[in-house]
Amino acid sequence: MAPSFAVHARRGAAALATAAALGAGAAPAAFADGSPSPAASGLYGAKDPQFDGVFRQSLAFLAQDAVGVSPAPKAVDWLAGQQCADGGFAGYRADTGKACDANAGEFTDATSAAVQALAAVGGRAGAVQKGLEWLKAHQHEDGGWGMTPGGATDANSTSIAVGAFVAAGQDPAKAAVKGGKSPYDALLSFQLGCDKKEDERGAFAYMPQNGELLPNDLASAAAAQAALGKGFLTGPAAKDADRPVAPLDCAGDEKAKPKDAAAGAEAVAAYLAKKLDAGDNHLKSSMPGAPAGPDFGTTADATLALATGGHRNAAAKPLAWLQAKDNKAVEWAQGDPGRLAKLVLAAHAAGADPRDFGGTDLVKQLNETGPAPEKASASPEKKDEEKKDDGGGFGVWWFFGLFFVASVGVGFLLSGRKKNKL
Repeated sequence: MAPSFAVHARRGAAALATAAALGAGAAPAAFADGSPSPAASGLYGAKDPQFDGVFRQSLAFLAQDAVGVSPAPKAVDWLAGQQCADGGFAGYRADTGKACDANAGEFTDATSAAVQALAAVGGRAGAVQKGLEWLKAHQHEDGGWGMTPGGATDANSTSIAVGAFVAAGQDPAKAAVKGGKSPYDALLSFQLGCDKKEDERGAFAYMPQNGELLPNDLASAAAAQAALGKGFLTGPAAKDADRPVAPLDCAGDEKAKPKDAAAGAEAVAAYLAKKLDAGDNHLKSSMPGAPAGPDFGTTADATLALATGGHRNAAAKPLAWLQAKDNKAVEWAQGDPGRLAKLVLAAHAAGADPRDFGGTDLVKQLNETGPAPEKASASPEKKDEEKKDDGGGFGVWWFFGLFFVASVGVGFLLSGRKKNKL
């Protein structure tokens, strides 16, 4: 029998703490001993990185990439230096000279997020490949991942892992198959169907609770992005196009569920849009132990997913709520690289300007939480060209070279990604 949600939550306390920190909860505490932030060595943020150091650094890179900013080399070195010898990532390693605990210290979410970030900045193909190898080694027979090696499969960790493979230029449905199952098979097993209440249909559960699927907004927002075959970083929605959300069709079949990932993405988008409309265009926290009130992080995640799915008008409503000064989303994010990155990614995907987010320059604030960026004014298009030119990305010739190496026995594994609990 699968462990209860409470047991799984205890096993993943660090991961849940990261999610709460990036969602509705208070910012992580500063270093207990009053020592200065390790930002001088490349880490973003001044708060204690114990739970979210790798995750917030990864999100910061992805948000910067979205707006054409290149992080400082020492910041990239810091993230790459956090990787364990086996390719996985812990939430944070204070002493990178000490070996990782492969059975307890490494996290799917951190690994998947770091892979996405290192793929985005370019020039770290080896680290990306090792991260993907770690993910494949810890994939379950149902096609999904738990937040830790051996942990029960959950929707959030599986969703973030999907993004890692996508960031590395691979199709998760082909590159990450275990026991005949892909990550999409695992995800769809967590989606609620026509046998549930009308306002719950299309939602995703985090994982079964005593064999029952219960709607979870954090899982739904994450799975909505993954079901579209996307990671955290996506392009802006077309300004002249909008796709209305389409609720799950239950006519004549009370047990119907989405038949594939594309249908699942449509159904969960309708769930999120309806939930946002009912909640004054924002979501409330669904994380255990998080303070009651608006969940800025999950609202940003839902905005990102709706925009990525082409539901521009549906995404515009929560985006406007996040931008409104009275709702204090910018205040919530101030000084926190992970939170600022969430807002930047949501604004970028929804077609807004992160440099004028309700009158606030989110990009400037994000850049100020870490070492001065190497380039802070290049367009995203120009940055993409530069990554291709310097050989740091995953271009056509790189793939041909890797395939050749594989053909002589070294092996062909390439993919990457990581999960937050934001």
